Amino acid sequence: MGQLTADDDADAKIIPMTSTPRWFTEMEEGHSEQYAEHFRELVTEGVNIEGEARFIDALIPPGSRVLDAGCGQGRLTQSLQRRGHHTIGVDLDDVLLDAARVDHPGPIYLRADLTTLDLAALGHGEPLDAVVLAGNVITFVAPEAEVATLRALRRHLRPGGVCVAGFQPERYGITTFDADALAAGFIIEQRFATWDLRPWDDEAEFAVTVLRNPDE
Repeated sequence: MGQLTADDDADAKIIPMTSTPRWFTEMEEGHSEQYAEHFRELVTEGVNIEGEARFIDALIPPGSRVLDAGCGQGRLTQSLQRRGHHTIGVDLDDVLLDAARVDHPGPIYLRADLTTLDLAALGHGEPLDAVVLAGNVITFVAPEAEVATLRALRRHLRPGGVCVAGFQPERYGITTFDADALAAGFIIEQRFATWDLRPWDDEAEFAVTVLRNPDE
């Protein structure tokens, strides 16, 4: 797909979160423990869960600084670190952060809200080369907080850095997502139907979108 851009003020003030992320309001009790256990079982069964890491690794230079936004139990964070990148995982779910530190140690894991994220205040303010929002993360932020979240993440990227978001269009319409990405100041660069680069079409059940922080 061709590049899409917006001319609005992408550096507008980040608005504070005014409600609880959907991850905590839409899911049943115990879902975090079940989520972590699900991926432990996949690893035990020998299922390849490296698709997102392969995609990101091919997209960025060696030794890049990468934020796994909504890192969950840390599988992607650690996988990118094993590939030689400097990774930071951020999440609000204490259960999953505890699982990440046990199951996938090595990367930096921080508890923070993506909508109001300030890595500098947490001691990690160096600009990022890439941000990853895998596993429907962007669809689990607080209602009406999508633009603020995307804008907060973009502000951490170096000029020309990338943000990759993977989610189900049934949860977040593509037209709405594109408008929100443009409002946050991103260039919409590419879209695929899967992490293994299958072509996107309007019937796809998943979307992987590459956003670019403008060079200027």
